[in-house]
Amino acid sequence: MTSPYAIKTRYKKLLADTLTPVSIYLKLRDRFVNTLLLESSDYHGNEDSFSYICCDSVASFVLNKGQVEQQFPDGEKESLTLSYPKEAILVLQRFAQRFTTDQDSPSFPFITNGLFGHITYDSVAYFEDISIQPPSPETAIDQIMYQVYRYVIAINHFKDELYIFEHSYENGSAGEGLEQIEIIIKNRNFPTHTFAATTPETSNVTDDEMRGVIQTCIDHCHRGDVFQIVPSRRFSRNFQGDEFNVYRALRSINPSPYLFYFDYGNYKIFGSSPEKQIFIKGGQAEIHPIAGTFKRTGDDSADAEAAQQLLNDPKETAEHVMLVDLARNDLSRSCDAVKVETYKEVQFFSHVIHLVSKVVGTMKEGTNPLQLVADTFPAGTLSGAPKHNAMTIIDGLETSNRSIYGGAIGFMDFNGDFNHAIAIRTFLSKDNTLFYRAGMGVVAKSNVESELNEINSKLAALRNAIAMAETI
Repeated sequence: MTSPYAIKTRYKKLLADTLTPVSIYLKLRDRFVNTLLLESSDYHGNEDSFSYICCDSVASFVLNKGQVEQQFPDGEKESLTLSYPKEAILVLQRFAQRFTTDQDSPSFPFITNGLFGHITYDSVAYFEDISIQPPSPETAIDQIMYQVYRYVIAINHFKDELYIFEHSYENGSAGEGLEQIEIIIKNRNFPTHTFAATTPETSNVTDDEMRGVIQTCIDHCHRGDVFQIVPSRRFSRNFQGDEFNVYRALRSINPSPYLFYFDYGNYKIFGSSPEKQIFIKGGQAEIHPIAGTFKRTGDDSADAEAAQQLLNDPKETAEHVMLVDLARNDLSRSCDAVKVETYKEVQFFSHVIHLVSKVVGTMKEGTNPLQLVADTFPAGTLSGAPKHNAMTIIDGLETSNRSIYGGAIGFMDFNGDFNHAIAIRTFLSKDNTLFYRAGMGVVAKSNVESELNEINSKLAALRNAIAMAETI
């Protein structure tokens, strides 16, 4: 393997009581292309109390249609064609392993550096023997995209502390940009712009067409082709101005464990996802299946009653059990001691109530963490069970490629530790159009109208965010 890039790191710690991730992002995004933001509103534990802003990309890994393009900090570029689709995992692992931390660099128990990016739903063709329809031109984006950054800013919300990390990836000492980043962050001024939707919402299918899709899925369940299946429906709106206002509104309306805004120039991905794709750290892996959804009313007593109904609902419980079993099976491909640590816990979100479980496993010795990612991709809550049959049926029923919807977005370190959200409650912005999707878990006992309405419940926060963004 080509010699690795030894990373040297400098950092500075600041008090962050007057700073927010959004204000810092707004100060940096016009100075550095492809700046990204990751936040969390889930402050139950210390690990979840951090937000991150990354800027000044110095390396990248991009995979499209079997062609890999890699760029490195010294300007070196490499192109290669995959010999076979599943080689993608090994090639991405080799890219990550090109970076090693200098032994003199400081270490921290939170994210300071690594690969930040996304995997689209159709990337499953690199992990499983399955055919997925070609990308739809209007939503076509990089299938797998990861970047390495010079600057990573970490904010500890528990302690109101901020760390600026500057990483040098070439021979010699770290650069001299740390002070400049501090000056930018402390600047009290930052530009803001307006946002306006310019067309009504449209969908790629009509209500009646979607009813037909749902009934077809129910029929497949009755025939025993699948136990459960998750079809989805796409919506879109044209806009003018700054879609970051939609993200600002969404994070306020729908605070979630995963909040993100990734700017790639010709497209942007942003959202407020409630669900992990998979979490891997130190040889331990976690999946948190979310399955079972009721709409919230806004009245506490009514919502408590609805939560109890959700727990007792046989259809929602059956759907949840199937997807917990699927998570167990997926983890068992590369893990020992797989167990359900939390089962069918009721969790309240801004517009919906979900049933959530936690499935954990210990990775087998010698397992490539990225292979475990591949084994569990996409999440069963976005496909159904059995997963291969469900995805094949979905691909024949849906009239457009899912693109980022149902894929994964987040962070992994150079050793393979992995923390990604499932790309749901998520916008794709491309060519002044916002695209967004939602699906529903269909089983044999599903009611067509109830499943159709579940889409509206899941998308309520996104639609409200568009309306609110016009007033910011």
